[in-house]
Amino acid sequence: MSAENTPDPGIPGSTGPSGPREGAGTRHKPLSRRRKGLRIAAWTATGVVLLGGTGAAYVYFKLNGNIRSIDINQALGTDRPRKAGNGSENILVLGSDSRSGGNKKIGGGADDGTARSDTAMIVHVYKGHKKASVVSIPRDTLVSRPACTDSQGITHSAASQVMFNEAYSTGGAVCAVKTVESLTGLRMDHYLEVDFAGFEKLVDELGGVEVTTTKDIHDTKSHLNLKAGTHKLDGKEALGLVRTRHGVGDGSDLGRIQLQQAFVKALVEQVKHIGLLGNPKRLLDLADTATKSVTTDSDLGSVNSLMSFADGLKGIGSSDMKMVTLPVQYDPVNPNRVVVDKAKARQVWTALAHDRAIPASATKGTANGEAKGVVTAAP
Repeated sequence: MSAENTPDPGIPGSTGPSGPREGAGTRHKPLSRRRKGLRIAAWTATGVVLLGGTGAAYVYFKLNGNIRSIDINQALGTDRPRKAGNGSENILVLGSDSRSGGNKKIGGGADDGTARSDTAMIVHVYKGHKKASVVSIPRDTLVSRPACTDSQGITHSAASQVMFNEAYSTGGAVCAVKTVESLTGLRMDHYLEVDFAGFEKLVDELGGVEVTTTKDIHDTKSHLNLKAGTHKLDGKEALGLVRTRHGVGDGSDLGRIQLQQAFVKALVEQVKHIGLLGNPKRLLDLADTATKSVTTDSDLGSVNSLMSFADGLKGIGSSDMKMVTLPVQYDPVNPNRVVVDKAKARQVWTALAHDRAIPASATKGTANGEAKGVVTAAP
C-alpha cells in the first residue's frame, strides 16, 4: 500500500481476510414467461428504488445501452482494501452536482465543466441481505485525499485538508472511491451515482413520494415552500427537499443530511406499496429513466447485473435500515467545515468491517444539523 493511502492509525487498516466473498459475482436468474420481468435497482441519493420492465429483446438492449459504467477495479488496481469475505457488501452512492446537460438549470449555475458529489452515502448491506446501515458523509468534511489516477488516465496528486466532495470534482468516481477507502479502510464493492435531472424524473415517474413535515420549510435557493403537514412531493419538490440547507435547522450540510436520510426511508416505503406489475408501459418508463440516470461500476454495468443486485436488496425495508452521519465535529478554525472524530469513526468502520451493527456510542456527542425529526414518512 502506498504511503498516501496508508490509513490513519486511529482507523482500521486496509488488510483483512482474503478469498472470495459469499454471494460475490453476478447471479443470473431465468427470465419469467410472463413479460419476463426485469428488476432494476438504483440506490439513488434517496435510497433503494426497485423497478421493473418488459423483457422483450429490443427493450433489453435499449436499457443495456442506457447504462453508463466505469471500470473502477481496473483504475484502482490492487492498492486498496481487501474484500470483506463475510458475505456483506459496501456500496458508495453519490448524488452528482453536475452543471452540464439537463442538470445545468437544476444545479443553479453555469456549465463550468465540473461536477461535485452533492450527496454521499456508504451503504453497508449485511450478510444475508436482510438489513443495511447507511453512513452519510458530509460534503464539507475536511479529509486527506490520496493521489489517484482517474478513468481518463490523468493522475492527480494527493492533497490534505480538502473538502470531501473535492475528490469527486478533481478525479470523478475513481478518486471518490479511493478517498472513501482511504478514509474508512473498507473496500467499496460497488459504486452508484445518480444525477439531479435523473433523480427528479424518477420521483415523477414513481408518482411522487409522501412525507410529513413537522415544521414549515421555506428556502428560496432550493425553490421549496412546504407548510407543516403531509405532502406528496413531485420530482422538483423532492429535489428541493434533499438539497435544502437553509430552510431548516442551522443551515448546515449536517441538517440537510438528516432530511436526505428521512426522505430515503419515505421513498423505500413508497416503492414497496406501488403496484407496477399490471402496467407494462409504466414499468418500461421507470426502467428507462432509471438506467439513463445512473452511472455504475463496471460490475453493475448491465441489466442482468442490476437485476441480480435488485434481487439481493428487495428484502430490505425502511425499518431494516440504520442511518447515521459520519461522526464529525465542527472545525475550530472554520465553523463552515467539519473534521472527522477519529475515535468515534473508528467504532463505525470497525463495526462494518466485522458486519456488526453500528453502536450508539459512535454517534453520541458528535455534531448535528438540528433538523432531525423535521421530515418523516407519511403515515
